[in-house]
Amino acid sequence: MRADIMEKIVSLSDGERIPELQQYLSSLTDDQLTTVVTNSALKGKDIGAMVKSIFKGSPPSAPEGASRRLLLYQHCIPLCESGDLQTEVASDIIGLLMLETHNLPGPSLAQLASLFVDAIKLGKMGSGKSLELFPTVLTALAATEALSYGKGELSGEEYKKQLINSLCSSRWDPQCVIHLTTMFRDVPLAPEELQFLVEKVLRMFLKLDLQEIPPLVYQLLLLAAKGCKKQVLEGIISYFKEQDLRQKEEQKDGETMDVEVQSIPQDQLRHVEGTAILHIVFAVRLDQELGREFLKSVKGSQGELCPFSIALLLSVARIQRYEEQLFDFLKGTITKGFKDEHLQQGSKFLQDLLPQRCSLAQMILDTVKNSVFGWDHVTQGLVQLGFILMDAFGPKAGPFGKTATEGANATAKTPTQQACRLGGHILLEGFKMHEPIRGEILEQVLNRLVTKTASPVTHFIDLLSDIVVSAPMILLESSSKVTETFDHLSYLPLATVQGLLKAVQPLLKVSMSMKDALILVLRKAMFSSQLDGRKSAVTGFLLLLKNFRVLGSMASSQASQAISSSQVQVDVHSRYNSAANEAFCLEILSSLRRCLGQQADVRLMLYEGFHDVLRRNSQLASSIMQTLLSQVRRYYEPEQDLLPPVKLELCIGAHGDQVFLQEPLAHLLSCTVHCLLWYQGMRRSARPNAGGSDNDDDDDDEEEGGFQDELQSILESITRRMIKCELEDFELDKSAEFSLSSVGVKNSIYAVLVMGVYEVLIEYNFTKANYSKSFFEELLELFSRYNKLSEILKEKSGKGKSSKSPRSLLSMGFVSTLLTALFRDSAQSREEALLVLRSSGDFLRYAVSVALQKITQLEETGHTDGPDGQNTDKTFHHLCDITSVLMWRYTNIPCAVEDAGKKEKRCSVSLLCLEGLLRIFSTGQQRYPARVAQLLSAIDLSVEEGSDHGPGNASVTEKTAFYIRQFQRALFTQLSGGEEDFNSKEAQILVNILSVLSRQLEPSSQQFVQMITWTVKICKETSFEDIAFSKGLLSLLFSLHMLYKSPVSLLWELCQDIHSQLGDIDQLLVLSQVGKVLDEVDWLITKKKGQLVPDRLSSGDATQAAGQQDPVEKALTLQLGTLLTALNELVQTALPSGVCTNTLLGELSRTYTILTTLVKYYIQLCSGQQGLLPARVEKLVKLSGSHLTPQCYSFITYVQSGELAGGGADDKKKKKKEGEATATASAKLLRETKAIPNLIYSIEQYEKYLITLSKKSKVNLMQYMKLSTSRDFRINAATLEAALQEHDNSQQTIASQEPEQSQEPKKKRKKQ
Repeated sequence: MRADIMEKIVSLSDGERIPELQQYLSSLTDDQLTTVVTNSALKGKDIGAMVKSIFKGSPPSAPEGASRRLLLYQHCIPLCESGDLQTEVASDIIGLLMLETHNLPGPSLAQLASLFVDAIKLGKMGSGKSLELFPTVLTALAATEALSYGKGELSGEEYKKQLINSLCSSRWDPQCVIHLTTMFRDVPLAPEELQFLVEKVLRMFLKLDLQEIPPLVYQLLLLAAKGCKKQVLEGIISYFKEQDLRQKEEQKDGETMDVEVQSIPQDQLRHVEGTAILHIVFAVRLDQELGREFLKSVKGSQGELCPFSIALLLSVARIQRYEEQLFDFLKGTITKGFKDEHLQQGSKFLQDLLPQRCSLAQMILDTVKNSVFGWDHVTQGLVQLGFILMDAFGPKAGPFGKTATEGANATAKTPTQQACRLGGHILLEGFKMHEPIRGEILEQVLNRLVTKTASPVTHFIDLLSDIVVSAPMILLESSSKVTETFDHLSYLPLATVQGLLKAVQPLLKVSMSMKDALILVLRKAMFSSQLDGRKSAVTGFLLLLKNFRVLGSMASSQASQAISSSQVQVDVHSRYNSAANEAFCLEILSSLRRCLGQQADVRLMLYEGFHDVLRRNSQLASSIMQTLLSQVRRYYEPEQDLLPPVKLELCIGAHGDQVFLQEPLAHLLSCTVHCLLWYQGMRRSARPNAGGSDNDDDDDDEEEGGFQDELQSILESITRRMIKCELEDFELDKSAEFSLSSVGVKNSIYAVLVMGVYEVLIEYNFTKANYSKSFFEELLELFSRYNKLSEILKEKSGKGKSSKSPRSLLSMGFVSTLLTALFRDSAQSREEALLVLRSSGDFLRYAVSVALQKITQLEETGHTDGPDGQNTDKTFHHLCDITSVLMWRYTNIPCAVEDAGKKEKRCSVSLLCLEGLLRIFSTGQQRYPARVAQLLSAIDLSVEEGSDHGPGNASVTEKTAFYIRQFQRALFTQLSGGEEDFNSKEAQILVNILSVLSRQLEPSSQQFVQMITWTVKICKETSFEDIAFSKGLLSLLFSLHMLYKSPVSLLWELCQDIHSQLGDIDQLLVLSQVGKVLDEVDWLITKKKGQLVPDRLSSGDATQAAGQQDPVEKALTLQLGTLLTALNELVQTALPSGVCTNTLLGELSRTYTILTTLVKYYIQLCSGQQGLLPARVEKLVKLSGSHLTPQCYSFITYVQSGELAGGGADDKKKKKKEGEATATASAKLLRETKAIPNLIYSIEQYEKYLITLSKKSKVNLMQYMKLSTSRDFRINAATLEAALQEHDNSQQTIASQEPEQSQEPKKKRKKQ
């Protein structure tokens, strides 16, 4: 039956019998018709023909036809959604319906649209197939002229708006969000409708499953082609930002509660994010407008980045046209982030006002971690970013090639150093995680080592070293790249070679081919024409000798190895390792012997390296000792009666008229002595274990004992004869010249060599003396010879060049032993012998000054000369010992205790100790920040008076506070004496020590508050007119105050002091502090301005702004208010003309510029939301107008008159010459300075913007401003007349008459 109906309808339609078709359709009931359509659709047969036929037989002009059409639509739409039909069938039906939609009358369209809206609201649009029809319905609807709506009528366009509004306001079924978004792409939308829709879709994100987000993002981006691009991008980014935060929180909770709470699985979230990023990048590639909006949005977000947006940035940066802009933006944001952090850490005022944000560096490292989940499109950008940061912010070459600090020890302090360190972290983490980029990272690092020869590359060497340590086996796969780099060794700077070889050293143990390649390169370099090439060869060979141990070498020496190869699990050549190593090491040694005939620099490197080689490779002892012995024999005078015992003339060479050092004899002896002492110590420690089986070793002993005995007798002979030597024996006496002529240079070299030899002998003999009195007397003899020569050298060079003494050859270990013996050794048995040394004040001072020299070297370079100088742990251990001794010496024998006779000399020992302590504390903070507590504990043993209540295992803050009290006591003693007993230098050093130590205190701790209270008290009570001391004390006060609370009120007090009694405080310091406060205020205003832009969008709280003021704004206004009052005091002070006045003028104009910025901020605020102007701001303007501005103008007048009249007044008080000098200096300053015009301009700009603010806020702010006369052209008749009179009197004799006098000015005026 139904089939018949269908066939009949189709056949009537095909035969074009339209009237019959219409009649037949009219005879069918609605149910019959719908049943036929349903069956036909389910079978999928002829449904297209069926629908067409119904349309043919239902003319839209007739009411019956129109209603039948509507019925067909109403029936087919749910049918297609039901999911019972095949996809193709549903598509066909919807296609046919679309074609006929525009023929429907208005009311039918309205009904259809309502049907859709209701279906969506009820969530019946599961498959979304029929939604393709909705845009066509809406478009047709918009074209109709009028529709009845409620009791009235609406145009089609308005009706469509109502529908969309109702649709976006209703609840959507999560299933149909994607379909709806797709559907709206085809609907013509007005901008506000689009915005409403986008907001709705973005709100729906949170209700969808993670898996559905990428397709929705894709559809949203397509929808964004219509507009609202920025909103879409920001919405997507903020959604993922929120998800990341939730996931992090859950992870934290999971860790603390031991329960897995995971509503968001991490890997799934990361994959979804990755896909979303790909969609966005693809869209940006195709749509330039979207790209521009993305850039705008990122730049306008005030650096509010998150790991997702960083990943997105890096992916978009792969598109060439955005690359440069985005990397520049990232670079700028990173440094700005570090600078802001730096500023906030240094100021309690800012910490209290603004919450600490998650650091950008951490977010970037999170992005690196997240990129493991298949974000290949991000990794390339990460590599690029890492290298951009390292290149831009790496260490720069200093004027004479910068002294490279040891990367491992120095911590990154400045924002640029932190940015460079971040670049290294990004690359290291990237290298560990992503196989595809490893080759590129390694290649780029090695390329930079080879090409950047002009600037330091320590940061790249550190990175390479970290890579090697973290993934040695991975690196072996790219060993060919490393060996290629070896080919350039002889052309690279020495520091780079040392760093590179140290970094790859663990690999050499595992890869035979790499080791062989290196040896070939080093052998070639040995014969290089460049001195640096030969030095590189020596460096490389010494490194190899240290690290390839020969069988039987002492195991203990392994502990001191700098880079252990524990990461390298496999040792490829372990079976024949030691035997092969011996032949290999001896071969290297024979290569190195050739160097002993080369330049002094090359020999020096050998001598400095041999001791370390011995310590790690004890089996090479006899070869090395033999080599040293034969070298010493060359310069040793065997005839026992001849003086001097060394052949100095062989140590120098000449080329033309130039004399130069050929053999660093003192270093040769120093190396020999250290090797010999170490060797004897090793033999002694090995002996007890040998027990009775000594006989086997006899032959060895004889051979080795041979060089041992010979060396000992040579050293004893040299000692004996050097004591007998007079300066004349070395052709050095008081009459010797030390000029730059060839004779002078030769004498200087001789002097340095002889002093070095004396020092080496002092160390050797002290060690051999075993606390015997006679030995110590000899030692003092040696020292007195050394001292005499040192004095002559100082005296001669003092006239010309700087009198810097040559570097001491004593080793750090010996200095530590010597100081302990001199100051702390209380053993009875040694007392008599030590008294010999203790009685010589010069010797004590010499010992402390050498310690000071070593500590300074450690602070500057991170290591010291001599054996173990490169070994961080041992050096730190010695440093602790030295600290303990110096602290004990200073606290137990202060200057005041020493009797008047020796006071002058002995006091300097105490002062040297104090200076040493200052250097040690700052070295500790710079080089060993993690071990400061250990350093303080080392002193702990020393302060005996406090040992009962000393901080045993207290925190760093408590320990520091304990020592701060010691130094405070010392400073108080200094200050409580009279002014004649006041030692300015000691007081300055004490203040510096206090400021270094106070950095270790926790700003929130009670000790910190005590420190501030004490400093303020001292500042108030001290009235010594010592500028340097006052300056130091004030700097300390300000630096403490910055971390405690804002120092503005303190500034005000100080400015009042300066005003009331000029001269007892350095004004420049106060001004620099004013500058710092201005920096903070400026930074805060910029931050607030940045927040204005996003806040504008959601300005629902405009009324709240009027009622109460934002805490940051309030704090800003208060800061500026107090600062204005302080400056008001300073401006009224009669400052001496010069730099100080200039700085004050500069700070004043800066203050006005910042006031202008604040006014602009309020202009923006008032125009955005009609809020009232806070009363505080009005007060601030009043303060600036009534107090500061008039005073500024008077000050300008004072400065100008003072500068012009500067010379005249001085003539009477001082000599004429001095007066002229001041006058010319003042005139020059006036010519050069632009400070006054700048200040007037700043004031006027400020007033200009005040007028604008007055209009916007309806508050008359200009009532507080007065017009100035400072920029008027002014002739002060009285002053002019007086000046002319004076000029006249000086020109004419006393006898001249009045009429002539009165004519004279007229002539003058004509000339003018």
